[in-house]
Amino acid sequence: MLSQECYKKIDRELAKYPADQRQSAVMAALAHAQVELGWLSPETMQEIADYIRMPAIAVQEVATFYNMYNLKPVGKSKITVCTNLPCALSGGERAGQRIKDALGIDYRETTLDGKFTLLEGECMGACGDAPVMLVNNHRMCSFMSDEKIDALLEELNK
Repeated sequence: MLSQECYKKIDRELAKYPADQRQSAVMAALAHAQVELGWLSPETMQEIADYIRMPAIAVQEVATFYNMYNLKPVGKSKITVCTNLPCALSGGERAGQRIKDALGIDYRETTLDGKFTLLEGECMGACGDAPVMLVNNHRMCSFMSDEKIDALLEELNK
């Protein structure tokens, strides 16, 4: 299921830990698998468990604990809007509504064409940049005015 390139990345993560502590690389392994596949199916989690040599339930516990892991298919662009209090008071609610209106979806939904998934997120550690959002867990977008949101959606829609 995972490519050899993905396994090479996981091997680099495994090399950071003593042989008897391979499970320490599980979060990085899940992240690499998710980048490659877009989400983490039960079969993918089993494959990682087998490769790292840890119980599948332990891999699943990690994947279900952290909200950065996608346990079901998501859109090509996953947008997570911070709605924690500082962002909410500084335009986070407005930003989320702008995206909902533009895409015709609500939080925890994916557009019919599979291009976008919209999620609510907790504090992203950038309260001074509110409202903030993450794109695909890797790109932080700050000070999201209506104009910046429209430009982001246009860019991601290409």
